[in-house]
Amino acid sequence: MADQQQTESGDQASSISKPPILLIHGLWMTPLCWEDWIAYFETKGYEVLAPGWPGIDERTPEEIRVDSKPIADQSIQSIVDHYASIISTLKTPPIIMGHSFGGLFTQILLSRGYGCAGIGISPAQPAGIFDLSINVLKATAPVLSNPLHAHSAVPFTAEQFHFCFGNHLTRNQSDVLYNRYAIPSVAHVLWQGVTGMLKKSGPGHVDFDKTDRAPLLLIAGTNDHVVPLHTVQKEFDAYIAAKTTATVELKIFEGRTHGIVNQDGWKEIADFAIDFADGHAKY
Repeated sequence: MADQQQTESGDQASSISKPPILLIHGLWMTPLCWEDWIAYFETKGYEVLAPGWPGIDERTPEEIRVDSKPIADQSIQSIVDHYASIISTLKTPPIIMGHSFGGLFTQILLSRGYGCAGIGISPAQPAGIFDLSINVLKATAPVLSNPLHAHSAVPFTAEQFHFCFGNHLTRNQSDVLYNRYAIPSVAHVLWQGVTGMLKKSGPGHVDFDKTDRAPLLLIAGTNDHVVPLHTVQKEFDAYIAAKTTATVELKIFEGRTHGIVNQDGWKEIADFAIDFADGHAKY
């Protein structure tokens, strides 16, 4: 009995000592996209937070498709400030994990001094990283083709979702994910990201040379149409060129698409990310 109590006490202490995990979703998604990750990390003893962007709140994708006005005019600034305010209420600096634009927000938050470790999964590029390909232009065309929609929530069709997130799947398989996860695009955020490529300042700015930044892992997939491998490589190279002494690593996963967090094999991504954080986190 004493041994059992000692083991339970040790397990509880281990759980308490773990930092919380903050998950940040990307464009076209809600926190629901993290549903498997949340359950998986909780079984490992982590407290997991996955709040939505401002305007998403607790609403389902179906509800947001019906009324997307609350998200229509959000910006990089408002979203990052939203997550910063959440982090400021935590007793312990969290492990910050973000996908797509969430990966950019992760880097901005680390630049501001938040977090004990950061994971950018298929991360949108910070200001000053110029990289456009035919696939990226095709993926973003529904939004960027009409500047008049720059402050709107732009609908996202199942066909577009298949190209952007489900290009490893049949159309029918992709449609299942589309119906469960997809919401309209917050056009302002995408426009800010694209125009930010042309300058090193602005809402998407990241301090690549920051020496006291928490350790950062960038993750890229080789079959990503939205944030291609060469884009993530440029982000990594920017940290190296800045000669930062803070830890930054790049991990490439073969065959992964922009739907990487829901793609078969997502546990491999999650395990690599949490192992990096456990091994490098700064308190």
